[in-house]
Amino acid sequence: MSAKNDARWMEVAMAEAHTAADLNEVPVGAVHVHGGRGIARGRNRTVTDADPTAHAELVAIRAAAKRMGNHRIGGTIYVTLEPCIMCMGAIVQARVERVVFAATDPKAGGAVSLYQLGSDERLNHLVRVEQGPLAEESTEMLQHFFRTRRC
Repeated sequence: MSAKNDARWMEVAMAEAHTAADLNEVPVGAVHVHGGRGIARGRNRTVTDADPTAHAELVAIRAAAKRMGNHRIGGTIYVTLEPCIMCMGAIVQARVERVVFAATDPKAGGAVSLYQLGSDERLNHLVRVEQGPLAEESTEMLQHFFRTRRC
């Protein structure tokens, strides 16, 4: 994928993050792309669904698997925040080939910050992980979200 395509798809993920924020969810968005086409989108829904597993990545993975009719979805997931270990585990199980994230998550990151699950050779699938565009914008959105809730 080119940097131009990465930016385009990360913009889609950011739109999902903005929608999540509007719904008082932590502003994280994701989009699954396969064969150059957007297959599924997701945004955090943990509060809305009363489901601690309803992270943006898992929402997108579930929708992609359903749409594709296969639990192995391949492709690329673009997400506005580095996936946590739960999401990276699901990404490995879904055989996603590549994860592109915007902001790092030093407190819960499972892709590069705390753990590197995508490159752990003990697992049955390796995932290429890259920090992509809009890191600053995503970080600012998350900081603003949490700052307004602490006041």
